[in-house]
Amino acid sequence: MISKSIVNVRYAETDRMGIVHHSVYPIWYELARTDLSKQAGFPYSQMEAEGIMLPLVELNSKYYSSAYYDDELTVTATVSKLTPVRIVFYYEVFRKNSDKPINTGYTVHAIVNKDMKPINSKKLYPKIYAAMEKMMN
Repeated sequence: MISKSIVNVRYAETDRMGIVHHSVYPIWYELARTDLSKQAGFPYSQMEAEGIMLPLVELNSKYYSSAYYDDELTVTATVSKLTPVRIVFYYEVFRKNSDKPINTGYTVHAIVNKDMKPINSKKLYPKIYAAMEKMMN
């Protein structure tokens, strides 16, 4: 499953050179990741209400080309790896009408309870784990 989120670059997301600042891409990753979990039938808010948290433990972002103010971009997200205690999301950012990404990245998240203790999500929350499996590409 791959989510596709549309982003129109806002002026506030650019630097003095008119290029999207590197710190904005992780925000777009979060947008796409949230859309993906909704698409899989288990939104983040519902996961958290049931006791699962996904704190970030690693972030990687690679830039191939710049994005600029008012560009229309598509940010895709999918799950590239899943274990009962960890989930890895993979992202690509495309300019409108292009099949070549301008940015790729991934985030690694621990699967923990509300006390931030690692849990075996497959065993304790099989319904949520099944939804996360649906997000795999």
